[in-house]
Amino acid sequence: MPSLSVYASDDVLRRLRIEAAIRQQSMSRFVGQVLEERFRGDDAYAQSMADLFSRGPHLRLEKRADGRTVPPRAEIYDRRVGSA
Repeated sequence: MPSLSVYASDDVLRRLRIEAAIRQQSMSRFVGQVLEERFRGDDAYAQSMADLFSRGPHLRLEKRADGRTVPPRAEIYDRRVGSA
């Protein structure tokens, strides 16, 4: 397996040692696991976005008598158009 050098502050390395020890893992294995989880999350996000954009429109509005496909403003809001 290839090796990797990591440059980090003493505080970050101290926290890395503690977190790895809590999980009873080597620092190397812990870093690898964190990276795998991060990449898996990125892949899941990309897949979700692709799924969303592959779908058609969510609203299926029928054409109105006046040719519009959206409800008029008066049907959406409680107040009249132009009232203050």
